[in-house]
Amino acid sequence: MSDPFKALADPTRREILRLLAGGSRSAGDLAQHFAISKPSLSHHFAILKEANLVTTRRQAQTILYSLNSSVLEDATRMLMDLFAVGEERGDTQAEVKSK
Repeated sequence: MSDPFKALADPTRREILRLLAGGSRSAGDLAQHFAISKPSLSHHFAILKEANLVTTRRQAQTILYSLNSSVLEDATRMLMDLFAVGEERGDTQAEVKSK
């Protein structure tokens, strides 16, 4: 599995995730929102899928992409913990200043 933070570093991939927050979408539907080639968009989908940020399921001839919110929530929680200071992490103000 790829690092979800590396996948989130690209603005196109973040926009794909934002669009998927509204529900599952086909690759064709997502492609309408971007002015990039289909192979480039497929590459972004592959990176998101490898990072486990999206899941896919086939519906007839169409592949539907969905947001894997549990991985995104875990990544968000890790970021929040990384930047939490003071009482939010249980440290006192004096302990934070001495670090």
